[in-house]
Amino acid sequence: MQSKSVVPAWARALPGLVAGCAALGTAQLVSAFVGPETFPVLAVGDATVDLTPAPVKDFAIRTFGESDKAVLVGGVLVVVLFGIAPLIGMLALRRLAHGFAGLAAFGVVGLLAVLTRPEAGLLDALPTLAGVGVGAWVLAWLVRRATGDGDPAHGIEARPPLHAAEAGAPTSSSTSGARSGEEGASVSSAGSGAASGGGGGVVERPAVMWVAGEPRVFDRRRLLTGAAGGVAAAGAVYLLGQTIGGRQSVGVARAGVALPKPATPAKPIPAGADLRIGGLSPFVTPNKDFYRVDTALIVPQVNPDDWTLRIHGMVDRPVEITYADLLRMPLTEADVTLTCVSNEVGGPLAGNARWLGVRMAEVLRRAGLQSGADMLLSTSADGFTCGTPVDVVMDGRDALFAVAMNGEVLPVDHGFPVRQVVPGLYGYVSATKWVVDIKVTRFDRDQAYWTPRGWSAKGPIKTQSRIDVPKAADTLKPGRNTVAGVAWAQHKGVDAVEVRFDGGEWTQAKLAEVPGPDTWRQWSIDWDARPGEHRIEVRATDASGYTQTDRLAPSAPDGATGRHTITVNVV
Repeated sequence: MQSKSVVPAWARALPGLVAGCAALGTAQLVSAFVGPETFPVLAVGDATVDLTPAPVKDFAIRTFGESDKAVLVGGVLVVVLFGIAPLIGMLALRRLAHGFAGLAAFGVVGLLAVLTRPEAGLLDALPTLAGVGVGAWVLAWLVRRATGDGDPAHGIEARPPLHAAEAGAPTSSSTSGARSGEEGASVSSAGSGAASGGGGGVVERPAVMWVAGEPRVFDRRRLLTGAAGGVAAAGAVYLLGQTIGGRQSVGVARAGVALPKPATPAKPIPAGADLRIGGLSPFVTPNKDFYRVDTALIVPQVNPDDWTLRIHGMVDRPVEITYADLLRMPLTEADVTLTCVSNEVGGPLAGNARWLGVRMAEVLRRAGLQSGADMLLSTSADGFTCGTPVDVVMDGRDALFAVAMNGEVLPVDHGFPVRQVVPGLYGYVSATKWVVDIKVTRFDRDQAYWTPRGWSAKGPIKTQSRIDVPKAADTLKPGRNTVAGVAWAQHKGVDAVEVRFDGGEWTQAKLAEVPGPDTWRQWSIDWDARPGEHRIEVRATDASGYTQTDRLAPSAPDGATGRHTITVNVV
């Protein structure tokens, strides 16, 4: 412990700085639920804009362009955290009530900014009040840690005057030397007679007592550890509030998107595309049921007003387009089944949807692909990268920068505002969500996220089939039963599905209709089941003539192989 009453300047400012961080973090979190506009920093920024003279506004726009609002908010944060908050800390270490008064004044400014907005309500004050309350608690807590665990009402320099324990006690210059350390222990002679007035003896001195208690001391270590914990907690709360608030603001922006009609509509889904068998995957997978596999621990919240797509690298003309630019381009509608490379044989990681978007080939032609380019290295808003073969995207298939899914604006979990959809490729090499950057390059120069992690650089989808009805280990009744499922071979198409029971002969299943080769295909077969345990297998043949192999292989490095097989009981 550092035992001195003189406190360094940085230590005086630190409690206020940490309390300010805690106050802003709390206000950010609460405003995520009340409304992002109730965050006091934004409200103060808006009030500043309203009160700023027009010439100053014009200067800011000319100087900072579209970043003027970010600069303003950043300036407010700098003033609060590095100007006002340290001053509050200095006041609190002199007397805590002064620090509370400074924090309250800070809160009043925030409340005025929040509550003077048009259509503001009393509930809008909650983020500021919560922030001030938490900030006051943190301030008091840090002052206690810096000066001891007692009552922090007096500052570290509020040392009371000395009073002797007895009114008539002697007060010589040696009195201070009679104290042992800081405990006021008395020192006496072995011979008590020396106190009666004999010359030269050691004179007994009375214990010196501090009427207001022991003098307060500065504890550097406890202050620093408390400050570190406070900053970490405040940062976590602030980020949580931003994430929740971001979801709400992006949700509002998404709700405001008006989708243009497609210039190239998809073919109508044939009436016989969905066999409507209980337990069978529907031809169109509802958005809420569509599988989601990605590397994002927290789903990126990308506002379409801020979104841009940059195309660069081996191109003649680097291109950068906005969301509005994309919606103005001719849109194509397409039915495409997506499949994850991690899907095991018979697994659920596949889904079919009607997508709306701009052909990737059209955008890439605007940039002008250079000779030798064979890879599109796409990057997500969260930093994920994906490598897609150029020739696949440019061969005429419905490879899209998608903006809608099943007739609605792309859900946030599935890549809003823009994602890639490429028929015939596993998602890890094609289906980048929240895509913001395309580098035109070569496979021998760049690697995408999954390649160094043991997965193939290229991932064409393998022909697969799955039994949906019945489920493995189901118990069935003897007699006529229906066996049904789906099969897929994107961009080739499924030509046949066969089923066999207990290792017998393969029997052709009935196939549903499909609008094109890029979707999965439902199938069914009737089976006269006899009592006992039975084994059911399925295999598909695609339009190229390839029939699924029975050789089992894991999903790594380029997709699983084998035939989906289940066992059921008939009783």
